[in-house]
Amino acid sequence: MKTLRTCIFGTGLLVTGIASAQTQSQPLQQATPPAHSVMTTSPSQSTYSASNSGANSATYNTAQGQVTVKSTMGSTPSTASPPSFEQLANGKQYISKEDANAYPPLANDFLYVAQNGNRVSKAQYERWVKNLN
Repeated sequence: MKTLRTCIFGTGLLVTGIASAQTQSQPLQQATPPAHSVMTTSPSQSTYSASNSGANSATYNTAQGQVTVKSTMGSTPSTASPPSFEQLANGKQYISKEDANAYPPLANDFLYVAQNGNRVSKAQYERWVKNLN
């Protein structure tokens, strides 16, 4: 009897889920098209394009109008000659998160370098710089 109730309950949930899924207006598209191609899923729904410059765009027609999403890769900050510890510390014995913002690669790695703390010591900074490149 318990198994029968479980089966009936599970079937009820399945039917409810299917009915709910069928009432959604448009499914979420998650497929990633191949690089450097143009793909049209439907003339009235969406268009995807990629160029050799690394820029991607996708155009979607919605009930509110056409939406175009564009994305590109950001430039990579130079790590060739990082500033000295003294320059970043501003006379202190440590580099704070605010100080680290002056050097984007350090600001990006701050939690790692500070070992989840709120300061970077001179030894931590020198170890990080040694492994930077």
